[in-house]
Amino acid sequence: MSNSAMSNGLELLSPVEMGRADRCAIAAGTSGFVLMRRAGEAVARIVAGHAVDVMTCKILVLCGPGNNGGDGFVAATELSRRGFPVEVALLGEAAALRGDAATARGEWRGGVTDALTVGLDGARLIVDALFGGGLSRPIEGETAALIARVNEARQGARVIAVDLPSGINGASGAVMGTAVEADETVTFFRRKPGHLLYPGRSLCGPVHVADIGIPSEALAEIGAASTFANAPGLFLSALPLPATTGHKYDRGHALILSGGLEGSGAARLAARAALRIGAGLVTLAVPSEALIAQAAANTAVMIRRADGVAGFAELLIDRRRNVILVGPAAGVGDDTAAKVLAGLSAGRAAVIDADGLTSFADKPDLLFEAIKGAEGPVVLTPHEGEFARLFHAAADFVVLGSTVARLDKLIRARMAAKASGAVVVLKGPDTVIAAPDGRAAINENGIPFLATAGSGDTLGGFITGLLAQGMPRFEAACAAVWLHGAAGASLGPGLIADDLADALPGVLGRLLRA
Repeated sequence: MSNSAMSNGLELLSPVEMGRADRCAIAAGTSGFVLMRRAGEAVARIVAGHAVDVMTCKILVLCGPGNNGGDGFVAATELSRRGFPVEVALLGEAAALRGDAATARGEWRGGVTDALTVGLDGARLIVDALFGGGLSRPIEGETAALIARVNEARQGARVIAVDLPSGINGASGAVMGTAVEADETVTFFRRKPGHLLYPGRSLCGPVHVADIGIPSEALAEIGAASTFANAPGLFLSALPLPATTGHKYDRGHALILSGGLEGSGAARLAARAALRIGAGLVTLAVPSEALIAQAAANTAVMIRRADGVAGFAELLIDRRRNVILVGPAAGVGDDTAAKVLAGLSAGRAAVIDADGLTSFADKPDLLFEAIKGAEGPVVLTPHEGEFARLFHAAADFVVLGSTVARLDKLIRARMAAKASGAVVVLKGPDTVIAAPDGRAAINENGIPFLATAGSGDTLGGFITGLLAQGMPRFEAACAAVWLHGAAGASLGPGLIADDLADALPGVLGRLLRA
């Protein structure tokens, strides 16, 4: 991974990795309590920004038994110093606090009430400093009842979470029994996967990342990060641009398999997307029954007859066709599977989607062996249903049995990439892009309006077009997913898949001018 991601703060640190970063900063000479003080003061600044009337804006700080609670005590002390009326409630006994959290409690000069019985009426701002992202077990009983009361209080109060809303797993975004519904969240140094993965993302609100003095060199000390927020800093330096003296074949030639007459539109969407994102040429491999329909509907996209596996393989004789896309409405069955294998054995880069994936549902190891033996880079683009059909039966997952579906999305995508040997784009509102080498990116710019027929076919075309131009497969997948989201956001309500490719020039233009 280049330093571009690091310089843009795109790393996502698990709670364990964040703990190591804290220890690196402490080893370099910054005490743990100084880090805690800076964290609490950062929380106080955000809270104070919402408190319009100093004299009447009651602030309730809910502190937990660990360092997250220590951050809360520091925030309370700072807010009180600024003149706000602050009430502090502690979950557990003050005598049980240890280390920096005990020091922070000692600096708080006000009273402390029991968090389980504290009244929430009248609080305009509630600071959730109960647990943070390192929670190791589900929240139950009286603590769950407290969180339920906090969520009910949001009708009249704003809730600001420290690190993560209590009850959210920082590594996976999972709800641990129950969770606080925050209006916004303040975290430190770097975000965590749980800030971006659902359902955690929906409970965080806007996330502020505060600098508390942990040097970026700590990332190298802890072995760097392998999980990133998907953003241009992750792929922009690898984005292909046409040379002044270049020609269309320098930009690659994509071969996209079309289904029969009833499924011809999916391949057409993918082909247009591949052209829009920069492939020099795009050819649709079309069965005879759909040849006239595709010829009538396409202009810049070329059409070639391809009946059966032999017809598709014949088109691969031309080595200039350097990438294939097989799957969108191609039909499920042995014929589609054989075309995927033909493309992989021909040494082409490949994007396998939809029916191309489902055609291997009963023989995933055959696909994975072909990918690992292929000369060209391969990207798989399943949604959750296709992922379940393909990977639950894979040898690498047998040991997990039916529990694989309960693993978090980041783990599942990484396991799938390692098992298959391909970059895996596990689609959804929090699309995860995972590489066999362990790198992963979580996308955050998708919009609900992208959940429309043909949207995934367009994404497959974007990836295909970037691979055609020689972009590395992980970066190509990250770029395509982000550009897909940005194109959707530029269109907004009412978009249909046909619109996405046509929105891309504007998105690319703004990105390259930035």
